[in-house]
Parts: sequence; C-alpha cells; structure tokens
Amino acid sequence: MAAPEELRLMTRVARMYYTEGVRQPQIADRLGLSQARVSRLLKRAEEQGIVRITVSAPQGTHPGLEGALQERYGIRLALVVDVPDDDEQRILPELGAAAAYYLEVTLRSGDVIGISSWSASLLAVVDHLRPVPGLTGVRVLQVLGGVGDPAAAEHATRLTDRMAHVLQGTPVHLPSPGVAGSAASARALREDPFVAAGMALFKEITVALVGIGSLEPSRVLASSGNVFAAGELAELHTAGAVGDVCLHFFDAAGRPTDTGTAQRVVGITPEQLRAVPRCVAVAGGRRKTEAVRAALRGGLVNVLITDRFTAERLTRP
Repeated sequence: MAAPEELRLMTRVARMYYTEGVRQPQIADRLGLSQARVSRLLKRAEEQGIVRITVSAPQGTHPGLEGALQERYGIRLALVVDVPDDDEQRILPELGAAAAYYLEVTLRSGDVIGISSWSASLLAVVDHLRPVPGLTGVRVLQVLGGVGDPAAAEHATRLTDRMAHVLQGTPVHLPSPGVAGSAASARALREDPFVAAGMALFKEITVALVGIGSLEPSRVLASSGNVFAAGELAELHTAGAVGDVCLHFFDAAGRPTDTGTAQRVVGITPEQLRAVPRCVAVAGGRRKTEAVRAALRGGLVNVLITDRFTAERLTRP
C-alpha cells in the first residue's frame, strides 16, 4: 500500500490529468516533477484504484462479440455490424458499408488488393467505397476468373474496374472463366500469357477481399455460369463440404474436400490466400453460418466482417 503522501500526490496528478484536462508536461511544470515521474504516478493511480478507466460501447456496437470471435478463432480482427434482422439480402448493404469504411481507413499506398469475382457481398462493398485522399500506386487484382455468362459478365468487371477507379488504382483482370470445363482446359487457361501474368501477381497481394459461399451456389454465382454440375455438388456434399472460398470447397473443420473440382478452378488457391497478410471475408446470414465457421477454423481468412446474428451463432458453445 502506498504511503499517504504518495496517495495524495497520485490523486492530485490524476485529477489534473483526467478531470481538469491538463497535459502531462504542464502537470510536471506546475508540480515541479519530471514528466517521467508524472507518467509513473498516473500508472500507479490506476494500480491503486484511484483511477478506473472504463469504455462505454455506444449502442449498435458489439466489442464483446468481436473480442469473442477473435479469441475463439485466432483471427486478427472481427468487425460485427448491427443489423435489424437476420435476412441475408437486407444485411448485405450494411456489411458492404462497414467493409468499405474498414478499407478506406486501412489501405495504404502501394497496396495490391485481390478481389474475388461473383460475390454479392463484395459488390456491396465496392458500391459503398469512397475515394481515399493521398492513396497512390494501388493495384486491384482479380483473383478468380471473371469470364462467364455474357449476361452476368458485367458483375466481375464492375467489381475490379469500379474499385480501381474509386481508389485511383490500376485494374488487373483475369481473362478466364472461374471454372473450366476440364482439368486440362484449366491448365491451358493458366498458361495463357494474360492469365499467367495476372496469377503471377498473387504472391504480391497485401489485402485480399473474399466472400464465403455455402455449398448451394448463390444467385450471383449461379447466373455467372461458373458453377459445378448438380452431380458434382452432390459428391462434394457426400465428402462433407459445407462451403467455399474462391470456389475451393472445405468441410466443417476447414479442411479441403476436393473431389476433382479444384483442378478446374482458375484462380487463387487456399495456400496463396493463407499467405496474404490481410485476407478479409465479408459474409453473414443464417445460410452461410457453418461455411463462415469452417473458413475461420481452416485459417482461410484472418479478418471477418459479419452481422451480429451470425456473430452470436459463431460464438455459442
């Protein structure tokens, strides 16, 4: 226990700093102390219970859920978005706005941003994204083949080109379907000079932006034509697949469940995704909960932006 004289000094310093708003150098000058001594007294005031610092979370924020997600799954960051209900379509704009803001405040000049095609959640991100003052030298790289049904092809182009335009960066396309007709066709596509040049940049990605899919393809993906046949999906189901990231399927533990489908994908691999410093998943909704859980368990992403209902499901025992 500190002596009464020291307690009085601690209290005086703490009151000046926390209540009166006096900065540490001015406190030191007024009381004839060194700034280092003032800093130590403030620290001791916390230890003695004279100062108790609390953080009051504003309504609509969920720091407890975010911390629980980070601890349970070992990810570097979780952002939980407050939404009024659990409807998948209604939460997409909210997730998109939150993810766009996260990118705006964390992107740095020279970043290489990898973005997946055929994701409604990522399209919502790009639609909410605003220019970042002072950002230069950014490249936006398509990490999954974006060629598909001509009626849906605008989606992949819009993702890459619009993000690059907003960020005043350079788009790099992957001029290939996401799913080739055969493994041999996929190999040939990967050897195409333009496709190979894009894929060679995968190792330079500093920020990856991906969606997480359930076994049943989304409306956007289905309309693109970059889907596997019903029989192949049935085989994946039998093998235990619960979802995919960039068309690479995994089971409930996040382990790959390849039934031959992975050989036909033209895009980034799970190993390459794990090597990206920040791999950001934007996903939520009841239908995708188990897929999101599995992707986290498998270490496929290390930043998750999701809704509060999905976060609650993911953190239950």
